[in-house]
Amino acid sequence: MLSVRSKQQSASLLPRRLVTLRGGVPAAAILAMLPQPAWAAAGLDGAAMRWPYALPFAGLLLSIALGPPLFAKFWHHHYGKIAAAWSLLALGSLVWLAGGMATLAALVHAMLAEYLGFIVLLFSLYVVAGGILITGDIRPTPSANTGILALGTLMASIVGTTGAAMILIRPLIRANRPRRHNAHVVVFFIVLVANVGGALSPLGDPPLFVGFLHGVDFFWTTRTIWLQTAIVAGLLLAIFVVIDVWRFRGEPVRGDAGPAKPLRIRGLINLVLIAAIVASLLASAMWKPGIAFDILGTKLELEDIARNVALLAIAALSVWLTPEEHRLANGFTWEPIREVAKLFAGIFVAIIPVIAMLDAGHHGAFAWLLSAVTAPDGTPREVAYFWFTGMMSAFLDNAPTYLLFFELAGGDPQVLMHTLSGTLASISMGAVYMGALTYIGNAPNFMVASIASENGVEMPSFFGYFLRAGAVLIPLFLLLTVLPVAPFLHWH
Repeated sequence: MLSVRSKQQSASLLPRRLVTLRGGVPAAAILAMLPQPAWAAAGLDGAAMRWPYALPFAGLLLSIALGPPLFAKFWHHHYGKIAAAWSLLALGSLVWLAGGMATLAALVHAMLAEYLGFIVLLFSLYVVAGGILITGDIRPTPSANTGILALGTLMASIVGTTGAAMILIRPLIRANRPRRHNAHVVVFFIVLVANVGGALSPLGDPPLFVGFLHGVDFFWTTRTIWLQTAIVAGLLLAIFVVIDVWRFRGEPVRGDAGPAKPLRIRGLINLVLIAAIVASLLASAMWKPGIAFDILGTKLELEDIARNVALLAIAALSVWLTPEEHRLANGFTWEPIREVAKLFAGIFVAIIPVIAMLDAGHHGAFAWLLSAVTAPDGTPREVAYFWFTGMMSAFLDNAPTYLLFFELAGGDPQVLMHTLSGTLASISMGAVYMGALTYIGNAPNFMVASIASENGVEMPSFFGYFLRAGAVLIPLFLLLTVLPVAPFLHWH
C-alpha cells in the first residue's frame, strides 16, 4: 500500500543528538528556503521542560492564524511586534529555566546558524524570480490554469519550490484577475507548485536537501517515490480541473477580447542567476575546507559564509542587470519578503523549547511520539511515520520535522535507503506532501499567499486555507496509505 517495502528487520529508534550534519556542517547552514530550529538548543535540557514551554510557539501560530481575519488593520501594522513579543516570552522562559548564557547561546545558534541562511536564500530567490517578467495574454481558462500548474509542478524539482513559485505566481494572478472566483487557483498553486512538485530531488524541497546532506543519494527520491508523486500530482490536477471548470462556468460571459498577445519571457538573465543559486547550494554542500568560526558555541563554517555572500551577490546582480520596469510590471514590492522575514524570525525563536523537548526523546514531554512510531518488536511503523511526519510538518515546518524523524529512525542513510527504505520514503512523502496543509508548512506557502493578497486575491485565512487544503489533501493521503498500486509498493 503506497510506500516502498522495508525488510522486516528491527531498527533502534532511540533519539540521536540533532546537533550537526555529517561532516561537521551545522544542520541549517545549507538548508534551502526554510527554517530549521535550534536542534542543539545550546545544551538546553528538554527533559526538564513541560508543555507550558510550548505556549509561546502556540501563541505565535494562533496569532498568525487569527490576526489577519479578526484584526486585519492592526495585524498589518504590528505583526512584527506581535512576533517579537511571543519570541521574548519564549526567551524569558528559557532564561528562568537555564539562565542567561544558555539562552543567549541558543538564540545565537538559531539566528546565525539557521535563520541567516534561511532568509538570505529566500531573499535571493525572491529578488531574482521577481525580475522574470512573463508578458502576453494568458486567458483565464481552466486549460490555461491547468497548464501553468502542471508546468510549475514539473519545474519545482529542478529550480526548487520557491523558484518555481516566484516565477509563475504573478503571471497566474494577472491571468485570473478578471475572474470573480480566483482564490482556489492560488490554493492549488501552493499545494502543487510550492510543495508536491518538489518531491523528486533535493533541490526541489528543503526536507529532501536535508536528507541529501545526511548522505541520501541525490536521485534516491526520484527513483523511489516518483510513482507516488505522480499519483498525488495527477489526482490534484484532475480535482483542480473539476473545480475550476465549475467556477469558470459560473462566471459572467465576456465578449471577445480580440487576438491574444504572444507570450514572451523578459529578464532572461535571471534564469541564469537562478542556476547560479542552485550551483551555490550544491557547491556549499560539497566543499568542506574545514574552517569554522565559533560564536558562543555556534560554529559558522566557511562554506556557509561563502554561500550566503554569493547569494547576496547574485541578488544584487539581479537588481543591477534587470530593467526596473520589469519589476514594476510584475507588481514587485518588498512587503511579502519583509513579512516572511519578521514572522519566521519569531518562529525560529519560539520553537526552540519545542524542539528541545522533542530532542529529549523518552525523557521529554513528547515521549509518546517515540512509542507511536515504533512497534513492540522495535520495527518502525511506516504509516505512523508518514502521518506524524506530515502533520508535524504542517505546523512545525517540514525541514526540521524531516530531520527529527530521520534521526528517530536511526539516522544511518545506508540503512534507511535499503533495509528501511519504506521508512525513509514515508518520512520524505509526509514532509513534502503535508507541508502544503498550512501557510507555514513550507516557506514558499506564506510568500505566495502574501503576494496574492497584495495583488487583490481574497485568500482564505490560516484556518480557512487549512480546511480547504485538508479537504482535498487528506482524502488523497488516506488513499495513499491504503491503495496498492504496484507489487513493490506496500506499507507493512
